[in-house]
Amino acid sequence: MAHTLDTPATTVVDGSTAGDWAGLIVLCAANSWDAVKLADRHMAERLTAHAPVLYVDPPISHLTRFKNPAVAASVRRPHLRTVAPRLARYTPVVAPKPTHPAMIPLTTRLLRRQLRGAVRRLGGQVHAVIATDVFLDVYGACGEQHRVYWWQDDPVAGAVYWGADVDRLKQAEERLANASDLIVAVNEIAVTRWEERGLRAAHLPNGCDASSFADVDRSAAPPDVDLEGPVAGFVGHINSRTDLGLLEAVADAGVSVMLVGPKEPSFEPERFDRLVERRNVAYVGSRPFEQLPSYLKLIDVGLVPYGMTDFNRYSFPMKTLEYLAAGRSVVATSLPAMQWLDTDLVSLADSPEAFAASVKREVALAGDPERIRRCRQFVSGHTWAKRAEQFAELLELPA
Repeated sequence: MAHTLDTPATTVVDGSTAGDWAGLIVLCAANSWDAVKLADRHMAERLTAHAPVLYVDPPISHLTRFKNPAVAASVRRPHLRTVAPRLARYTPVVAPKPTHPAMIPLTTRLLRRQLRGAVRRLGGQVHAVIATDVFLDVYGACGEQHRVYWWQDDPVAGAVYWGADVDRLKQAEERLANASDLIVAVNEIAVTRWEERGLRAAHLPNGCDASSFADVDRSAAPPDVDLEGPVAGFVGHINSRTDLGLLEAVADAGVSVMLVGPKEPSFEPERFDRLVERRNVAYVGSRPFEQLPSYLKLIDVGLVPYGMTDFNRYSFPMKTLEYLAAGRSVVATSLPAMQWLDTDLVSLADSPEAFAASVKREVALAGDPERIRRCRQFVSGHTWAKRAEQFAELLELPA
């Protein structure tokens, strides 16, 4: 989801809090706390109902602030601080170019040392370490009882998007998977794949912060969108995962299209420019999370226009549940995760013609109070709180 949140007020962890951290979950996240709020942070916030959590940012250097201003504040001290009851955050600051292949061994050594120090300051035994980065060996640094690989996306299939070496990613992921007690995957077909390799795996889909979208229709309309209805909306990163042909077909069908989120500059720039120059298309770029209800208020149907690539097939687009939480039905391509949801509130179509036809059918139903109620009722079974309960069971946390 293309958004950021302000970081809550933080305090330095001191010795007086040591007793609060027994049975700690160390979540080595794939995303910085200060960046886009994705599954890592949602899960960390909800897991505190079951155990104290240390959220560990991806390692960064002091030079990172020049390349990524969104996480510039992360390098400032203190690197260990509390952000909420039973929730601490640690930012490992390491040598420059921490993800460069030649620097990974040094990054790993520094990260392990800093993790030990952070856990020692918090006090208490570590119940589990949750790993997300296939290149960083964090297991054993904290004396944990359980080692869990949280498989949020397919890193090997994603190599083409990140410019990474496929063989190197495969080898690193195999090492991490084999060292894990459990692999928790967002996608059922991923679970099957790991089980076929003889590894223990469990299914844990992404969830939704439903309360953030409960009052969408009472939000003020955004000032930067002027589209005639009906409107189909896409909120998310616009990159090579996105099938522009599906969006073009929707606009061709006479339905307005609103796009919210960052755009990868190298992704079909001329074709994208032609799309957003249309009278019935509006592109507003990135918007903070707290502003998203205003934009979702304008749409009649939410879009998940992802091509049927290997990376997309193994993903679970969170935006689907967020559209539903806003009371909007969804048109998506027939990704396995969308099929798993198994609801008529999510229409599946893969060709541009079928996708546009599904959008036209759905916008005709928009605004029906019963359909809005059903959308929100459906999402109530897929909240992050419920996902945290499921994760707690998988982590064998005390009830």
